[in-house]
Amino acid sequence: MSAATINPQEAAHFGALAADWWDPHGSSAMLHRLNPVRLAYIREQIDLHWQVDARERHPLAGRMALDVGCGAGLLAEPLARMGAAVTGVDAAPENIAAARAHAAGQGLAITYFWGELAALPATRFDLVTSMEVVEHVTDPAAFIGELASRLAPGGLMILSTPNRTMLSKLLLVEAAERVGAVPRGTHDWDQFLKPDELTDLLEGAGLEVIDRTGLSPSAAKGFKLGGSEALNYLVAARWPD
Repeated sequence: MSAATINPQEAAHFGALAADWWDPHGSSAMLHRLNPVRLAYIREQIDLHWQVDARERHPLAGRMALDVGCGAGLLAEPLARMGAAVTGVDAAPENIAAARAHAAGQGLAITYFWGELAALPATRFDLVTSMEVVEHVTDPAAFIGELASRLAPGGLMILSTPNRTMLSKLLLVEAAERVGAVPRGTHDWDQFLKPDELTDLLEGAGLEVIDRTGLSPSAAKGFKLGGSEALNYLVAARWPD
């Protein structure tokens, strides 16, 4: 991320959670419940974008993937297992240390960087992902522009973020943080983006939004794709033809 987009306080907040990022019952428990749903969407969009058979075990074989705001690698590792050559970047050095250690324990060769996205080697990627990150940066437009600059021609970008609604303020910020479902200070509701606002930022960077879906609560599974976008949503984008 460029110097204008990293928020040092946000980086410190998430870096402090690095030690138990991989604990499904720890401070990142909510991410562990969200991750399978996000992965299902990412796989669906990969199959559609590159016309891959849904039964293919390595749909990203031969492709390069970038996960921005990767934390300790919760998404980067599944992308690597799909066959991608994965690079992860995060604003918190503690997260990158945890990500490298966990990947090594899994026998996964993932390249991790700490700091500014602009400081990475000038490489473009077939797949660019950034989950629950844009709401934490100081300049969302500059951040989206940085992401777009890393997307290769013919590539696919997938983002997720909370929606700025009264329901998200009540459930994601006030209730979730009060009961400890997410660590206190994780969310600043004023920084949440409505779908039209995120679409405008993507289009402003020259991209075309090709899909959007809600990520909503489910009594049976915790979260599900589709349904209401009032709490959270996912967006897929590409360069126009």
